[in-house]
Amino acid sequence: MKCPICKKEVSLGDPEFPFCSDRCRVVDLGNWATEKYVIPSAEKPSEAEDDS
Repeated sequence: MKCPICKKEVSLGDPEFPFCSDRCRVVDLGNWATEKYVIPSAEKPSEAEDDS
């Protein structure tokens, strides 16, 4: 498997799995914190407000 941040090869037994290092783990956490990653929802925000 490859590290999702730097694409370096990572083994299943590595201590930082699925990342190759603590640095890549922190970069990924920062991406979530700054909303760089988004989980799509089934409803659009405007539809949810209209139903309320």
